[in-house]
Amino acid sequence: MTPQYEAFKPSARISAVFKWLAIIGAATFGLGLLIAPQRALSSLLLVSMGLLGMGLGAALFIAFQYVCGAHWAVAIRRVPEAMCAILPWAALGILFTLLVGKSLYPWTTNPPDGMKGVILSYPAVLTRAVVFLAIWLLLVRAIVRTSRLQDTAADPSLSVSNTRWSALFIVVFAMTFWMACFDWVMSLEPEWYSTMYGVYHFAGLFLGALAAMIVLSVWLEKTGPLRGVLTQEHLHDMGKMLFGFSVFWMYIWFSEYMLIWYADFPEETGHFVRRHTGGWGPLFVANMVVTWLLPFFILLPKSAKRNPSTLVKVACMILFGRWLDLYLLIYPASVGHESVTFGVFELGMAIGAPGLFMLVFVRSFRSSAPVPV
Repeated sequence: MTPQYEAFKPSARISAVFKWLAIIGAATFGLGLLIAPQRALSSLLLVSMGLLGMGLGAALFIAFQYVCGAHWAVAIRRVPEAMCAILPWAALGILFTLLVGKSLYPWTTNPPDGMKGVILSYPAVLTRAVVFLAIWLLLVRAIVRTSRLQDTAADPSLSVSNTRWSALFIVVFAMTFWMACFDWVMSLEPEWYSTMYGVYHFAGLFLGALAAMIVLSVWLEKTGPLRGVLTQEHLHDMGKMLFGFSVFWMYIWFSEYMLIWYADFPEETGHFVRRHTGGWGPLFVANMVVTWLLPFFILLPKSAKRNPSTLVKVACMILFGRWLDLYLLIYPASVGHESVTFGVFELGMAIGAPGLFMLVFVRSFRSSAPVPV
């Protein structure tokens, strides 16, 4: 028997806003390819990594819940499930960047020597990208599909099956995501390397996904689908996770920076020197402030983590920090080292990405019961 539920339908005005934001982003990208292809492709890589992080972070949240046998988040599980729907779009952005944006990667024209040259050969990088993205998409699809099947079939084996899918996804993600970060972002500066780079990206990915989950959950509670479902206990739990992963992100950031600063090897310090000089310096500091310092002190009180208004404000601050973090990782290497590059192309795609994300999210969220049956 198919459960009955009232499909979520946002207002026509808010739907139009999402569509126009997505259109602006697509138009900006098309114009950028003609006028400033290096900046347009850099922005595409930035928003694709951001959207990929939203989808993978949401999938990890679901997987962690199944593997740990946690029940507190079952009522809001449809939110991260719908967030996973952005993954195919993010995958297209990554593949387009690798196929068309070879100019972003110095190693495509000047291959490194030794084993690094073998690893960073173009066919190898492209093959790994296709394999990684395909595996992620298949595993996430299996997890979401099995979860939604539980609405129509009271079969305990489905939960067991999803626990296994989730465990497999976590292991595969751990082994592949760090290599993907090396290929797609760190290789923008092929002379630089850091063994902590993959963990750093994971910390930012999961932190950003948690922030988006909080904003979306509160929005859905206000607009109706989660009214009477989302409680202060849910907010408190998500607030504690947001607080914890903000601290974890800063811990990894400081660990990487401190070790490189202390060792003072020229092949390692160049990465941070580029981001200390010129106009990048204030943004470098601002990244720490909005992603960790302000959230840390604001979320210390228990009451802040149970207040939806405060929690949403902090989550939005962290989402901006996530964008800024990716901007600082990509732009100084791909566009220029001396002055900050930010204009209509960056702004247009920065506002287009949330529009696309929300269109995909709403469509996916509407396709099943707002709360697992």
